[in-house]
Amino acid sequence: MKAVITGENERLVGVNLLDNNGAEHVFEMEFDGNITYHQCEAYADKAADRTDEENEHNSQARRFARYYVHRERGYDTVSWEEHPNRLNTVRLALERLPLPEFERLFGDFYQQLSSQFDASVEPVVEIPADAEDPSEILYRKDIYLAVDGAQASGLERAADLAEAYDVDLTQVPDRSTAAWQEFTEAVEADPEIDFGGSLEIGAVSDLGLFYLDDNWDEHVVEGASPLERDPDARVELLPVELSSLERCQAFLAHHLKCQVRDCFIGMGVEPPAPFRVLGPGRLYYTKRYELLEMYEPYHTLEADV
Repeated sequence: MKAVITGENERLVGVNLLDNNGAEHVFEMEFDGNITYHQCEAYADKAADRTDEENEHNSQARRFARYYVHRERGYDTVSWEEHPNRLNTVRLALERLPLPEFERLFGDFYQQLSSQFDASVEPVVEIPADAEDPSEILYRKDIYLAVDGAQASGLERAADLAEAYDVDLTQVPDRSTAAWQEFTEAVEADPEIDFGGSLEIGAVSDLGLFYLDDNWDEHVVEGASPLERDPDARVELLPVELSSLERCQAFLAHHLKCQVRDCFIGMGVEPPAPFRVLGPGRLYYTKRYELLEMYEPYHTLEADV
């Protein structure tokens, strides 16, 4: 993917982009990420007249254009579920949770998964009577950082700077390097960065689920949300047997790492090295990995990729 910003006014940003198939795209988008104009002469105008792969290249271009504008101009053009830096921030917060706090926030998730493999464990939510296959029910929980929107943006900005200075915040940093010194100086000088407190998970939703009925119609049962704003991440997994809370915490953290991977692959970009991992991420991308030949089966832990 190659992109360049071609112009900006009080309402719109223009982007020219060359996708991984060699096709040129012209975009205009509003500061909230709404794309008002998209032209690509290489592909048909109507989705029904394009191949599945052409449609996916089109979608990759739109995702990358939004991310590029966010990176270059700082506008809130990327949705929370597609934002790799925000998802990774939640992952780091989840990994730091003491086990009793993890149990308080995610114990219902662990109990529900355990109930499908151990008859002595009571389920938190009953399996719907019309579910086509209980093993195919996707359990979901939204996660909210204990920061307001401005502080969350600061966390994302810091993650952007870390990438720019080649500092890997997913590992224990070597603080003596020149790159780390430059990164910390940039963080201190950046007016957008105001953490306003510790990095931690402030709230989670109740357990929700997604399933297919006997007619293969989709159903979503939303878990009650504690806050009136978008979450910062969502865990969504099919039943998997986990032997302990510790393993559940580690698996959910890996699941979020896989979602970060999905964000980059969904933009047609190779993920940074720490996120070149295998395993289940977002259902949206799992379906694409299964159906489109242009993708490898990244969602399976046993894939030979």
